[in-house]
Amino acid sequence: MAIEAVLFDYSGTLFRLEESAFREAELTDASGRPLDKHEVTEIMRRMTAPVGQWVEFDEAGQYAWENRDLDPALHRTAYMQVLEKSGVPDASAGQLYERLLEPTAWTPYPDTGDVLRALSERGVRVAIVSNIAFDFRPAFVSRGWDRYVDVFTLSFEVGAMKPDERIFRSALDKLGVEPGNALMVGDSEEADGGATVLGCGFALVDPLPTADRPWALRDAVAGHGLVGR
Repeated sequence: MAIEAVLFDYSGTLFRLEESAFREAELTDASGRPLDKHEVTEIMRRMTAPVGQWVEFDEAGQYAWENRDLDPALHRTAYMQVLEKSGVPDASAGQLYERLLEPTAWTPYPDTGDVLRALSERGVRVAIVSNIAFDFRPAFVSRGWDRYVDVFTLSFEVGAMKPDERIFRSALDKLGVEPGNALMVGDSEEADGGATVLGCGFALVDPLPTADRPWALRDAVAGHGLVGR
């Protein structure tokens, strides 16, 4: 397979919302007790995991959860219920949710910029394909990395969520690349691996803290001969 394009997931693949960003929100429980490191880590997981459901919702919340990455209003409804049912009081929950929406609060993995640049210099086209309900392009623009990205395919803009093949097809059509000549890189075999239905290759990365995962993106694309190790 001659790779002409690489599709990357965003959260847990190119960028990560670190626990430190959550701790800056000074989270407390309903009694005002500051949440400890383990509690903050669990809330972070519930807010950023690509698949899975961590709390029980009411009817409106369940609908919002299942469609959260298709509409900003549903996204807010779903995650505010996640925070409420995780014991975070309203004042802290609102602050934390707004932090989630802030592109500058997300930390890039150490090799993100280098890999994007190397692919661009080799003439490999790049798309970001993300289940998300807010615009994270400023995270790329602020670093000058948007020049390396040919297409941003965001679920709330195209009306389809991974693993629905339509979101991958949208990216590939805009790139002008056939599925058999594309590689999808992401942290979820269930969601990102949906690209294989169309015939794309797939490389899985682990959504570890950024300091613990310095070379995973480079290794993923190097394994297909796209950059040096």
